[in-house]
Amino acid sequence: MGSRVLYIEDNVDNLILVRRILGAEGYNLLEATSAIEGIALAEQHIPDLILMDVNMPEMDGLTATKQLRQNPALKDVPIVALTANIMRDVLAEVMDAGCDGFITKPITVDEFPGQVLKFVSQGRVGSGG
Repeated sequence: MGSRVLYIEDNVDNLILVRRILGAEGYNLLEATSAIEGIALAEQHIPDLILMDVNMPEMDGLTATKQLRQNPALKDVPIVALTANIMRDVLAEVMDAGCDGFITKPITVDEFPGQVLKFVSQGRVGSGG
């Protein structure tokens, strides 16, 4: 059985693309179309990795990441931001919110599985083991 990955993304086209890529790689993909739904799924299923869209309506991905980091059951789950904005100040905000890294959007189909595998296999960088 593949690793469980939660993808929190409000754009349906992005969800479908990631579903196809990760499904072909054998991942068990959980999907949420809002941060609130994603937080609930994370708490219910404790994924091996959370892919977090940064820009979402209602609650943005960084606020959601901060909420997830307050849950002791999720402290060792790596959270990776997916963002089209790679400005230095935004990347600093991503890391300050508790993300373990980022993947730029649009994702590169050939590189994405390797990027995901890297985060799944290394686990939470800041957890101290």
